[in-house]
Amino acid sequence: MRAGEDREKEGLPRPVPLGRAPSFGFGDRIGLATAGHVEAMKRAGEGILPVFAQQSAREMERTGRAPARVLAEALEGAAAAGWTGPQGADADHMKEPGDLEASARAGFTLFTLDPSDLIDPEAGNYGKEELVERFRADEAILSWAGDYVGRTLSLGKGRTLVLDEVTVLRCALKYGKALEKTWELASFLEALARSLGRDHEVELSLDETPEPTTPAEHYIVVHQLRERGLRLVSLAPRFPGSWEKGVDFLGSLEELERALEEHRAVAGILGPYKLSLHSGSDKISAYPVLARATGGAFHVKTAGTSYLEALRVAARRKPAFFREICSFARERYEEDRATYHLHASLDRVPPPGKVAEEGELERVYLGLWEEVPRGKGFSAEGRQILHCTYGSVLTHPEYGKVLVDLLREEAETYKELLARHFVRHLEALRRG
Repeated sequence: MRAGEDREKEGLPRPVPLGRAPSFGFGDRIGLATAGHVEAMKRAGEGILPVFAQQSAREMERTGRAPARVLAEALEGAAAAGWTGPQGADADHMKEPGDLEASARAGFTLFTLDPSDLIDPEAGNYGKEELVERFRADEAILSWAGDYVGRTLSLGKGRTLVLDEVTVLRCALKYGKALEKTWELASFLEALARSLGRDHEVELSLDETPEPTTPAEHYIVVHQLRERGLRLVSLAPRFPGSWEKGVDFLGSLEELERALEEHRAVAGILGPYKLSLHSGSDKISAYPVLARATGGAFHVKTAGTSYLEALRVAARRKPAFFREICSFARERYEEDRATYHLHASLDRVPPPGKVAEEGELERVYLGLWEEVPRGKGFSAEGRQILHCTYGSVLTHPEYGKVLVDLLREEAETYKELLARHFVRHLEALRRG
């Protein structure tokens, strides 16, 4: 019997495609956060749809959780917390067919395809001669590029985008192999969903690159996929500014708004589809800009911030254990940070042994959001050290079990911390 049929027999709701409605993803790396996520949705009111089940292939690997378990825990948690509205389920950052198949068979409805490993981060540094030379070497898979040279697009507010030869060649070399991978994954998913009789949606992630996605790149990539038959529900460009894990947006809000407006214009030409903000945890100051500039056509993803609130429960209810976690996270940081863009340095965050008071240790390693408007002014670096070491903690033979047992004992505390935290996120989006 399929996983989806099991849930129907048990009376649990099934996730559904959410379409172009504004939506918010609540990642949960432990499986005990959904009650708090539901409570935040209830307090914030209507207007934004939830994705309670959201987990990337990388997160599942690091935590040892299979897609069926991730989805079941989210659905059961939502039902127990009294959620009766629609909800999505996001198989996030899918890179390989095997990950897609496991998630599709479990019952996920949104599939975020991530071909970032095949994006050429050096393409922006090539001069024209090198661009031409490299293009000729790969012309067999980039034969479509010439069709875009000379196109002109209006992005509104007097902004015009001209696709000249250099722009097109650079985009083709940067994303050409990633495009082929995306189409391969999308074709596999389409056939699989058809065989399962399931509706599904596709998001494309371009955000895990060093440089911002330009409107020209956005247009060429999505147009080329559309020509092949792929329709997106959302796109995650790499936006300007710094989107580090666990802290607020670092950058110019004016520059961000301009970029969002231009990307929204491209999405209007080719879609419409939503713009998706990854690394959305704690980006409170950017939310009103995102909601306003997209006209509400947005999706936001959070994940690590729910794990950090779990550690806040430990800091307040089991401080000696929290000290151990902080020390262990410091030992694991340099290795675990490898797949993340972070600025935190162990040298700038005092070891737990140097912080005498328990309340101060929470402030140093987690920050106190309720005391600092928009999350600015506290030690962001302590949060980042804890943020990226979640896999090592949760799979530790002792620490993972102790944390899970504590969260079960302190279920109401965890629920309240999460609800208060996420209401800030949702209300900031509503202000836009």
